[in-house]
Amino acid sequence: MKKLINNPATVVDESLAGFQAAHGDLVVVSTDPVYVRRREPNRDKVAVISGGGSGHEPLHSGYVGYGMLDAACPGNVFTSPTPDQVDAAARAVAGSPGVLLLVKNYTGDVLNFTMAADLLESDMPVKTVVIDDDVAVRDSTFTAGRRGVGLTVLMEKLCGAAAERGDDLDAVAAVGELVKANGRSMGLALTSCTVPAAGGPTFDLGPDDIELGVGIHGEPGRERCPMRPADELVDTLFKAVADDIPFASGDDCIVMVNGLGGTPLMELYLCYNRLVELCRQRGFTIARSLVGNYITALEMQGLSLTMLRATPGLLSLWDAPVHTPALRWGL
Repeated sequence: MKKLINNPATVVDESLAGFQAAHGDLVVVSTDPVYVRRREPNRDKVAVISGGGSGHEPLHSGYVGYGMLDAACPGNVFTSPTPDQVDAAARAVAGSPGVLLLVKNYTGDVLNFTMAADLLESDMPVKTVVIDDDVAVRDSTFTAGRRGVGLTVLMEKLCGAAAERGDDLDAVAAVGELVKANGRSMGLALTSCTVPAAGGPTFDLGPDDIELGVGIHGEPGRERCPMRPADELVDTLFKAVADDIPFASGDDCIVMVNGLGGTPLMELYLCYNRLVELCRQRGFTIARSLVGNYITALEMQGLSLTMLRATPGLLSLWDAPVHTPALRWGL
């Protein structure tokens, strides 16, 4: 294993220390328990909080800031944060308008955020939206139902914008449910990744094989198949995602072509070029887009495609100002 680390046991702590040093104008990192919060919390609005295992950077800590998350709870690598982390983070940023918890659909995340919500409910209003956008599988050993993946980024932005403009807790949660109902994702892996504590690849892939529908922790997807040209792979992801809701001609969409950590931007833009053509053929309008590394799986080579059917209201929230370490515009 070759990684730029010192000790697998301290990699998350050291990374968060560097994150604080780099972005101390925007965030504060708490160490006991571990969470990341906005430097200047606004307790007069709904607090939006998310979290999950480390190794998916810039998710979630990179999206803490104005117009997005009020706090994020990083667990160990690919490991859910604990209830006390979520409880402490909420109490550090939330006021009387309450808190919205955005939770990726993995058994540990759902269990621990639910326990935290139970702790918080006696002191503040709490609502939860569970994100389950991965069309690759219905069930896995990690979750009951579909996994939460790339749509998480879009939901954090849109709910964060709704909270920032002053929407009440029910309205911000309704934005999350609207996004959940209209967004889907699917990914593929060209290589595995290596969790530092494990010291070896999470799964084995032959030199000419890909994992179609891989999860962000290396969970198996729909099938293992031979490598094919990029356009054919994008076609496969697009059909699976676009047919699932289904999207219809005339729809406006927010799309994200996301690298899983080890894919060059050159290749991501090449894939986005094919996506533009596929959307044109189906009559979809790409109203907004992201191309880059937004939710990763350590150094995994591969990509994921996320598509969200966007109402005018969602597009307005998307365009609202945001200022975080990893996403910023409009300010």
